Amino acid sequence: MEMIASKNPTKTHLLLLLLLVFFLSLACSQPLHSEPMSTTTTTATQPTPPPPPPQSKIPHAEAGGAARLRRIVLGVLFGSLTGFLLSLAFLYAIRVAILHAKYAPAIVRGPVSFTPQISPKNLHSALPSAQPLAHGPNGKYYKLVLDNDVTVAVKRLEASRPEASPSSMPNVSKSDMRRVQRQLELLARVRHQNVMGLKAYVREADRLSLAYDFVPGGSLEDVMKRVRSLQVNLNWDARNRIAIGVAKGLRYLHFECTPRILHCSLKPSNVMLDEGFEPILADCGVSRLIASGSADPELASSLYSAPECYQSSRYTDKSDVYSFGMILGVLLTGRDPTDHFFSGETGRGGLARWLRHMQQSGDAKDALDSSVLGEEGEEDEMVMAVRVAIICLSDLPADRPSSDELVPMLTQLHSL
Repeated sequence: MEMIASKNPTKTHLLLLLLLVFFLSLACSQPLHSEPMSTTTTTATQPTPPPPPPQSKIPHAEAGGAARLRRIVLGVLFGSLTGFLLSLAFLYAIRVAILHAKYAPAIVRGPVSFTPQISPKNLHSALPSAQPLAHGPNGKYYKLVLDNDVTVAVKRLEASRPEASPSSMPNVSKSDMRRVQRQLELLARVRHQNVMGLKAYVREADRLSLAYDFVPGGSLEDVMKRVRSLQVNLNWDARNRIAIGVAKGLRYLHFECTPRILHCSLKPSNVMLDEGFEPILADCGVSRLIASGSADPELASSLYSAPECYQSSRYTDKSDVYSFGMILGVLLTGRDPTDHFFSGETGRGGLARWLRHMQQSGDAKDALDSSVLGEEGEEDEMVMAVRVAIICLSDLPADRPSSDELVPMLTQLHSL
């Protein structure tokens, strides 16, 4: 098999094919009859010519034998050509299988680092000393200081379904393990100021730990909690900058990554903020790592998930846009979607429906966060931003804008 894969049979096969076509054309160029047929007419006024002397039947016998020989030769040539083409297809299939088996990526089982600042061995040995930060639906977050004083954030994945738990990783098929490894390598190639790239990971028998850059500013969810308790003042300019940064991150994931990356779990707790309130999207595509071939139940139960996620278990880039609309609604209103206000009749059963009702009744200004209301120009911008949020929160994915349309829609608010 190695000889077949190492040699290039293309030129040899082409030469044989040309020879067969040449011989076939020679055989077909010979006439099928040795003599042309002719007809004679007789009239009553002319005497009948005497019959020709008897001719020998040997030439006719030779002509019939030559015709049969040509038919045999043609049959052999056509059969040889068919067999040759089938053999060529068979050899090509074997070569493709050999190359696929030869270049299939090996499964990496130990710690892997994508940056020289993180040593795989140091990361693995320092994991037991990680300090807990928060707990999410699919895992826990930790703060970890390495030996070289590099601080990273570590997420240990936990599945929401027992059959998809990382503790069952030894029983996972090799194809699923390669799928997860390819996804991790894809996340490590992310390079954008508004998207958090994967720096390293550790695959163990009972868990999968992901290492990212540590962002000391916390998440948007933490900041909005302090805003509601009047501990932090977040004006409209900062909130608009956060929304534009989130939209830029989505545009990068959807249109500049090959293949495209779906966030699948966009919400305030996964939007990290640096000291200047510049947003960084975290956990991009991580929820799909523990869901092989099916949607993660956490996606369907989240208040930030699009309707199609729990109706048909489908997730597209427009589903991320819906989640962005929810985040924009939180920035504009200052309200938490889990607030009891939305469980009553006044709240219309949810933030999306309440915003749509306020817009249709002409009271969109009353839905805005009163702590940021001030200048008339800013209030007009926020009212127009409410319209952007409502479009993103459309029930049908086709009615929502794409992520590359969000950035100009938000940046043009200042010029309107």
